[in-house]
Amino acid sequence: MFARVSTYKTGPETVSDTPSEDIVRRVLQLSGCKGIYYLNGKESDKAISITLWDTEEAMTASRQEANKIRKENSEAEKTQIVEVEEFEVTVSSLSD
Repeated sequence: MFARVSTYKTGPETVSDTPSEDIVRRVLQLSGCKGIYYLNGKESDKAISITLWDTEEAMTASRQEANKIRKENSEAEKTQIVEVEEFEVTVSSLSD
């Protein structure tokens, strides 16, 4: 599994602390997308999105559309895209 991690700067002008349902739906419809997490800093002006991909090829193939979605969401929510990084997930474990 692979992950794309996007970091955003938020501020008083930021519209929402979560992406819209439409944005989440569009991301999940990208081929090979396994899931999305959105983390909003409680005591900071920072938010992070994590998208999970079944293969590196799927993650790579999604870059152009993901960039478009990220830019649209950032403009709508009044956040600044700080950084976008890609990783291989080497451990994954969630408890119930």
